[in-house]
Amino acid sequence: MNQDSDSSDQPTGQDPLLLLKTLQLLWTKKEMKKLKEEIRRGFAGLEDPLAGLLDMLESSSDWKGKGHSLGYYITTELQLWIKEHPAVQQSGIKLKNLQARVLRILAQCPANLLDPLISIYQLHTADRNYLLGHVSHLYHKGDYKEAAILSIKLKLQPDQDVEKMCTPLLLQDKTNLVEDYVGEYPELQSKLLQILDTWCEPGFNIRDITRQYQGLSRYKPDKFNRRMLSKLVFRLLDRFNVDPGLCPNVINQRHLRTLNYLFYKRFVEKTMTQENWTDHVQSTVGENRWLQGHLIQLLISYCDLKTAARWAQHCNLPKEMLPYGVADELQKLQIQERVEEATKADNYEESKKKDHYQLPIPRANIHFLQTWEETLQCWEKVLQPGQVVGIDMEWRPSFGMVGKPRVSLLQIALNDEVFLLDLPRLLEHAETEGGKEKLPHFIQMLYSDAAITKLGYGMSGDLSSLAATWPALKDTDKQAQGVVDLLTVDKQLQKSSIDWKKGAQKVDVLCPEQSNEDRGFRQPEKGLSLLVQHVLGKPLDKTEQLSNWEKRPLREEQILYAASDAYCLLEIYEKLCKDPASFGLSSDLTASLVGKSRAKKQLNKQEVLSPSGQQCKGSKKETSCRPAPISPKEFSVVCDNMLQGLGRYLRCLGVDVQMLENEDDHRKAAEIARQEGRVILTSGLPYQTLQSQVAEGRCFSVNCSEKAKEQALQVLKHFNVQVSLADIFSRCQVCNCDKYLKVSRERMRQLVEGSRQALGDGNAGCLARSKEKPSQSCDATMPACNAAQPGYTLHSEWPEGLDQCGASMVLAGGTVLQVAAIPPGVLDKPELTDFYCCTRCGKVFWEGSHFGRVVSQFQDVLVTAGDEHL
Repeated sequence: MNQDSDSSDQPTGQDPLLLLKTLQLLWTKKEMKKLKEEIRRGFAGLEDPLAGLLDMLESSSDWKGKGHSLGYYITTELQLWIKEHPAVQQSGIKLKNLQARVLRILAQCPANLLDPLISIYQLHTADRNYLLGHVSHLYHKGDYKEAAILSIKLKLQPDQDVEKMCTPLLLQDKTNLVEDYVGEYPELQSKLLQILDTWCEPGFNIRDITRQYQGLSRYKPDKFNRRMLSKLVFRLLDRFNVDPGLCPNVINQRHLRTLNYLFYKRFVEKTMTQENWTDHVQSTVGENRWLQGHLIQLLISYCDLKTAARWAQHCNLPKEMLPYGVADELQKLQIQERVEEATKADNYEESKKKDHYQLPIPRANIHFLQTWEETLQCWEKVLQPGQVVGIDMEWRPSFGMVGKPRVSLLQIALNDEVFLLDLPRLLEHAETEGGKEKLPHFIQMLYSDAAITKLGYGMSGDLSSLAATWPALKDTDKQAQGVVDLLTVDKQLQKSSIDWKKGAQKVDVLCPEQSNEDRGFRQPEKGLSLLVQHVLGKPLDKTEQLSNWEKRPLREEQILYAASDAYCLLEIYEKLCKDPASFGLSSDLTASLVGKSRAKKQLNKQEVLSPSGQQCKGSKKETSCRPAPISPKEFSVVCDNMLQGLGRYLRCLGVDVQMLENEDDHRKAAEIARQEGRVILTSGLPYQTLQSQVAEGRCFSVNCSEKAKEQALQVLKHFNVQVSLADIFSRCQVCNCDKYLKVSRERMRQLVEGSRQALGDGNAGCLARSKEKPSQSCDATMPACNAAQPGYTLHSEWPEGLDQCGASMVLAGGTVLQVAAIPPGVLDKPELTDFYCCTRCGKVFWEGSHFGRVVSQFQDVLVTAGDEHL
């Protein structure tokens, strides 16, 4: 060993094991300063420090655990000491022997020891075949994780079989390690994706893979299935930006799920028009024979043989692919069905005119603009001081596929006309004619001009999509002035205690004998449609919302829908400004909306966005002030499907919560957030994808390692949501509705007794209706409603027109009140004077002990009545 001549006072040839005992004693006493000095003195005294370290590690086992062990401390100190004494480095046969010894240790050591040992013993310079052989030995011993980690550290992946290395890791649910294994090698990424896609092939038996690893430890067969593989493939496609064409089986399965979703929207919910549904089905299926075959099967299940035959003819499917009976229908009923469809369309149009908002300007005043010359007339009229314009945008629905939506249509409404800008065509003309900067320049002029009032609904999401379509517009949201987002006004209206006497949908109780068709039943309105209904008396017709807005030419129905979406903003704004008090708004509404510019300063790293879009600058020390306090009624979120427990807690505290279903793709949260102005709550990997699809500050990642209650506290404190006693259980825990029907105990007793008597008499009609929905009730979830708790939207007097039939009462929207579900004895409790029925799902609530438990759990974030103004 080479030593400096002035180190002769140090002992030479010291026994490393004796040194280890000395170090263990100091470690036990936690005398870290002396320990560090003794380590350095000991290394200087060892004949071969590198061999001495291995002697110590081989004779002790304390370093095998997680965390900072004595072995880790000694190793890192040696690494530093070697930098100061480079002469101790070994080479040649002696280094090879040391490398052979350290490789045996690496198979057992924790992750924090790998890099120091690899550096000290120069394993990156070792013979590559020798390293590959060692990793292969670990693999055949069943140490798959250790083999993969060592391969990553030594960068051996290009010389290994990616399928062989990754398969056992996937069976053990170690997908993160698999991603790290291929992370730096695009070729391996493509190979892995092709392998995973092969496993998702319809005829492939996954058990052929799992059978090879019968004795695998920590094997999780429930996690190794096509659904998991499909999610992994899409995550890898997104992370590594790989061509989706490498994974035809997974893409086909995703398209098949889209087909099933389209059938559900069209034939179960009935919220999509025939034209839109047809466009999306054609786009999804394309020329793919496999998908076309599934389409025919779905048509047989949901429709009939005639419809299936019509689609088979459209797809030009060969007869050998057609199920029994479809081929026989190919020559029949085409003319008859065209007549029926035309009749239905006429009836539907008449119904829409009667039940929905109608555009008040002539069709000739709607201008569809596709060239720069045509847009000049638009800008001459729009860019006028004092002008008020309504702005909306449309894009093709993504149905969870990768990528941000690109705006296909920009609508600008003035007092007597509407301009529809065909952005794809204008973009195309700008590329070919050299006017690439003209249109973005005018759009920026419009948004930055404080003298022009711009009306929108959920404008931050619209501007984010506009920036994704045209990068030159990426800072438009930060430069915007004179902007009025009616989504914010909508939230103020929802807080109002006014019972929506003007045009509001009233909750009337109807006779149970009426069918949904007799009552004109449809899905509850939401978003802009609900605001239009509240202010103007009739909702928007949203059946064209899911149109294929990229397809040209646009249909007449699409043009009218797009124009209405923008023009209705003008009418809402005008009516609210004329008479704000009748809608429960302050009398200075006009001054607050028009007189103040909303110029956004560019956010620095310390600025925080509140849910309402307010900004809050932080200090240079990266501490930020909290956003302005808001109530749960002002806070609306969409929870990713992994955070349903958090969603239930927030809903319990009065927050407006929408939760994704287990089968929903994470990207659906971004669509909901943009459409309804919600904040996204997510966790882990999906955060990186989702936060880029919404405005800054509108996506929040919670700590997935914490329990739902702690997650709820984290969200409330981050957004400064002030929860009062009146907020607790102000929303139905089942359906999120915030309107209850108040029923006295005496009236409820009559209903319950009547329902029991009807069941005893064998009232078949009522019994059938009472079973249409599962009976639900809840004891201990509703606090008393009194002057101290003004937050509830209650219908405290019994509506007229009440009819009773057995266990059911039916509200205007078809809601069955579940009075038969109240357990015996509850009505006899003297402290219960009132019951509360959800007007949307019919669930029955009464005051109980659960309210007190929630108060105690969240007392840290509760504010008293005197604090709410702070």
